[in-house]
Amino acid sequence: MSWGTELWDQFDNLEKHTQWGIDTLEKCIKFVKERTEIELSYAKQLRNLSKKYQPKKNSKEEEEYKYTSCKAFISTLNEMNDYAGQHEVISENMASQIIVDLARYVQELKQERKSNFHDGRKAQQHIETCWKQLESSKRRFERDCKEADRAQQYFEKMDADINVTKADVEKARQQAQIRHQMAEDSKADYSSILQKFNHEQHEYYHTHIPNIFQKIQEMEERRIVRIGESMKTYAEVDRQVIPIIGKCLDGIVKAAESIDQKNDSQLVIEAYKSGFEPPGDIEFEDYTQPMKRTVSDNSLSNSRGEGKPDLKFGGKSKGKLWPFIKKNKLMSLLTSPHQPPPPPPASASPSAVPNGPQSPKQQKEPLSHRFNEFMTSKPKIHCFRSLKRGLSLKLGATPEDFSNLPPEQRRKKLQQKVDELNKEIQKEMDQRDAITKMKDVYLKNPQMGDPASLDHKLAEVSQNIEKLRLETQKFEAWLAEVEGRLPARSEQARRQSGLYDSQNPPTVNNCAQDRESPDGSYTEEQSQESEVKVLATDFDDEFDDEEPLPAIGTCKALYTFEGQNEGTISVVEGETLYVIEEDKGDGWTRIRRNEDEEGYVPTSYVEVCLDKNAKDS
Repeated sequence: MSWGTELWDQFDNLEKHTQWGIDTLEKCIKFVKERTEIELSYAKQLRNLSKKYQPKKNSKEEEEYKYTSCKAFISTLNEMNDYAGQHEVISENMASQIIVDLARYVQELKQERKSNFHDGRKAQQHIETCWKQLESSKRRFERDCKEADRAQQYFEKMDADINVTKADVEKARQQAQIRHQMAEDSKADYSSILQKFNHEQHEYYHTHIPNIFQKIQEMEERRIVRIGESMKTYAEVDRQVIPIIGKCLDGIVKAAESIDQKNDSQLVIEAYKSGFEPPGDIEFEDYTQPMKRTVSDNSLSNSRGEGKPDLKFGGKSKGKLWPFIKKNKLMSLLTSPHQPPPPPPASASPSAVPNGPQSPKQQKEPLSHRFNEFMTSKPKIHCFRSLKRGLSLKLGATPEDFSNLPPEQRRKKLQQKVDELNKEIQKEMDQRDAITKMKDVYLKNPQMGDPASLDHKLAEVSQNIEKLRLETQKFEAWLAEVEGRLPARSEQARRQSGLYDSQNPPTVNNCAQDRESPDGSYTEEQSQESEVKVLATDFDDEFDDEEPLPAIGTCKALYTFEGQNEGTISVVEGETLYVIEEDKGDGWTRIRRNEDEEGYVPTSYVEVCLDKNAKDS
């Protein structure tokens, strides 16, 4: 079985096959190299994992590792560290025993293959040259024979013609003899070249090509053997570390067997035992006599019932419902729209309505119901249009500082933004360095380009870097504020910020739900009231400069109305005011006298003229 005799006409296919063999060898090298990288990465991750869970010195964790289960865990971490070292050994041995040797062998194999196929191509070119010479001599011999035949025919024709002179006949005879001689010479030359070609062809197919192909076959067989040896080495490298890895696993098993649950339980007793005796039974106390009460004591219509909602709203829950809404705005939103408006007076005289609108205390519902109606009332949601935070949440926009998120999520978002900006800064700095190097090259070699053409681009990149740095500083400041790293930040401001972040959910309904118990009451502790009040004051200042609601028309007061309740406004007969919110079906219209005076009046007390364009918009 020899490639020289069996594959004498497959030169091109052998060339492709040997190239595929080299590619396969390189693929094996790449596979082992990636395996070593995986082993190194795995060992590094194991070491980092073991280091991560090691107890920190002088910390509470170190005290907890007195239990046998924790000691076994520490032993497991140490064994995993040794286990990672064995994977590093695997990587090193594979790199030195397989990758280096195979890489060197591939270079030698490429050189040998190149030399063998070079000899083969040289032999092919030689036989092709001999074939061309043979074809050339054959065509020349054929041409000379044809010329000799034509010369002979011409001579015979001239000799048979009686009108031709004897001199012309002699000339034709000599020409025919010359052509015959040339044909004989061409014949001899063709015969010689043919014999030579046949000899070269025999040598090519029976000596040169078999020898070359035999060398290629031996080269390919050595490559195959080398791959097998590498596979054995690959397995042996793993096999060498198995005993040590087994010892590491045995150490983990031994550590697990050393755990003593009874000993750990005793340690817990010693650590937390107080020495007190358990409390005895509680005696029954009879409260039957003092609990005699009338139904009116719990009614909301008597004097005590009237006071409780007001006190509850004005005291404990007043600053907690919406700390970023002013007191008068909140009162107007909660009370005014739900009070029944007074009927218009019989005459335009002020004396016709001496008491103004009906007192809200007589028909006032519980505050929790009032607040629930406000939160679920769709027409009144536009009362928050003047609040930036409420508007951004309503439109789905996110504040730049992520202040609408809880503290931890906000910190993550800010940290992510800072990381992104740092990456962009690094990218811009790399681009600036590249432009600077290019400019230096242009300065040294002016024929390659104009250095001044890069100044504009360099300035642009520097400007981008400066903008990104300012942006990064801004987000880092917010991040530092969230993490409490700012030195100028007072304890009170930090407490307020944490309180606001914890009480600032993404939607309005969630805000009400977080602060309202299922029965409609507010259950926050009294100790937080002062903090909420301070926070409400800060938010009042923040929204003092907000733009007022736009006017949608004007109105003229038909009667005098004295706004004595929270959320209402007094008007005088004949006075013209601005309408900022039309009647939503509850009998009240919201009007404004100036930027600071606005409130609700009964719709029947005014004549409204709405602006068509404002109403459509």
